Amino acid sequence: MSEGPGIGVEGYLMVGVNQKVTPLALRDRLSLDDPSVLTLLTRLRQRGLTDVMALSTCDRVEICAHSTEPAVVRQIVLEELCAAGGLCPECLEGHLLDVRGASAVSHLFRVAASLESQVIGEPHVLGQVKAAHRLARDAGIAGSALEALLQAAYTTAKRARAETPLAEGPVSLAAAAVQVARDLHGDLGSCRLLLLGTQEMGELIAEQLLAAGVGRLVVCSPRRLRAQAVAERLGGLVATHDRLMDLLVEADIVVAGMGGSAHALSEEAVRLSLRRRRNRPIFLVDVAVPATIEPAVERLEAAFLYDLADLEGVAERGRANRDEAARAASLLVDEAVRVFVRHRAERRAVPAIMALRALFDVERRRALDEAPDDAEKATRLLVGRLLHAPSAALRAMAAESEDAKDQAEAMLRRLFALPGEEDGPEP
Repeated sequence: MSEGPGIGVEGYLMVGVNQKVTPLALRDRLSLDDPSVLTLLTRLRQRGLTDVMALSTCDRVEICAHSTEPAVVRQIVLEELCAAGGLCPECLEGHLLDVRGASAVSHLFRVAASLESQVIGEPHVLGQVKAAHRLARDAGIAGSALEALLQAAYTTAKRARAETPLAEGPVSLAAAAVQVARDLHGDLGSCRLLLLGTQEMGELIAEQLLAAGVGRLVVCSPRRLRAQAVAERLGGLVATHDRLMDLLVEADIVVAGMGGSAHALSEEAVRLSLRRRRNRPIFLVDVAVPATIEPAVERLEAAFLYDLADLEGVAERGRANRDEAARAASLLVDEAVRVFVRHRAERRAVPAIMALRALFDVERRRALDEAPDDAEKATRLLVGRLLHAPSAALRAMAAESEDAKDQAEAMLRRLFALPGEEDGPEP
């Protein structure tokens, strides 16, 4: 089921779940850590697939594949993905990403460029795609078609960030969070950070806070495997949800994004923790929709609650600017998809071009063998032999019909840049 010679983009497909089409409960069932991804890729290889990548983040679990039999591969991928999460394929009815051909190419390009992220422009997703690529290589299941697609996706994503304002939005949000934290706490070296949930924007803000000097990180999430992966990547510890009150008492900064758990952090919980903290101020950032933190928390004197809109205000960047950047990046991605589709389509001609070159080389050698010391004779022989077959074919097609002759003649004029009849020399 590998790449066939000269195949275009119709062999590409992407199947999976993401935050736009799939409820959180189903996404959680299908969430895969790196060992689980390798197990899945091994199963797919055992079933005959040779060009596959699995991208697993907190927002998506999507399988990108290429095959001369995309319908067959789609079914295999769906079966193995559901088996990995203990689900039946019917459970995903109406909640599944399922795109092929140019649509699959476009989707991967948009994912890599962070146009499909919860927060458009966040920088981590390109690294996540590259990590998924490495896992596919480690599993021995990254073929040439996948390599070509991913290299084009990387180039497109880098261009989107370099040539549009796309990168400014989420980075400035994270910078705004750092600024507010410094305004509130001063030196961040002694501050303790609690990351509640593992949404991508929360991870980005946590990473920026750590880079700004925050001294300690604790990750707390119902998705324990994901929490462990985030803590390992960011250099933090993992805590269970039953310790939430103690964690709130200890934390100076809370970044919350539980995804689907509305008001998982109540006003009462924050109020009680502030009492135990002797009203030492706490900075809370809510990155989730619906909100993870009960809005009433902002009425508490020592609690400073910000959501993404508040951070946008601090960063002096409005929604209109990000939308404009996204539109510019989308146009760039669309053009990159068209270029990639055309390039893949052009590959269909490669076997014929190679055969033509081989034929011409054979005739060149024959002509030189027959007239090694006479360049004029050798070139005359070569021209005659190269023109013999197409001339005979053109005469035969002319005998068949006027249309056949016109089509063949038009093709010859296009192939060899011949002037048209109206462009010929004056009589």
